[in-house]
Amino acid sequence: MDSLRERKKARTRAELQRHALRLFAERGYEATTVEDIAGAAEVARSTFFRYFATKEDVVLFDEVDPLFERALAAVPAGTPFLVALTGAIRATFAGLDEQQRAQEEVRIRLVRTVPEIAAAARARGAGDVEQTSKLVASALGRGPEEIEVVALAGVLTGALFAAQALVTRDPGRSYVDTVLEILERLKGGIPLFDAPIVAPS
Repeated sequence: MDSLRERKKARTRAELQRHALRLFAERGYEATTVEDIAGAAEVARSTFFRYFATKEDVVLFDEVDPLFERALAAVPAGTPFLVALTGAIRATFAGLDEQQRAQEEVRIRLVRTVPEIAAAARARGAGDVEQTSKLVASALGRGPEEIEVVALAGVLTGALFAAQALVTRDPGRSYVDTVLEILERLKGGIPLFDAPIVAPS
């Protein structure tokens, strides 16, 4: 019975987020109300708040991260970290259907572009160096406070910011594909570190 109840709750939560992301994409975040979302999902406004405390929360709820963590944990021991990371990201998004992937792109764009959501994400430590350090440390069997772990976490966090910058310049880009492209380039190191500086023009 508990399992059935949990599945029903998960379906309702997913439906609320699906309708919310669709409405945000069609009307804009500010123009969409909680009442609009509840109406589209055919539930009461109070039902929305049983699942999400705020409108920001319906965007920040992330079902993909647990899938990614499982994919990363399934990578064979001995795999180089960056190979494991890109492989886990690819496997995660390959497992999503077209609608789910489109929803995730909308969700990521909203986190990137709506100040209230971005602030809420920062307040929770989403995508910051400390959180990434824990992921790196767990994967490599190292301490999250080690300078090499924190430095690598900084590089990975920077890669996400770089992807955001590229997508902002070119909204037609896929954020996920851009992240993967940057990580693939990082596998070869960062050649520009060794590039000679040029004389000022």
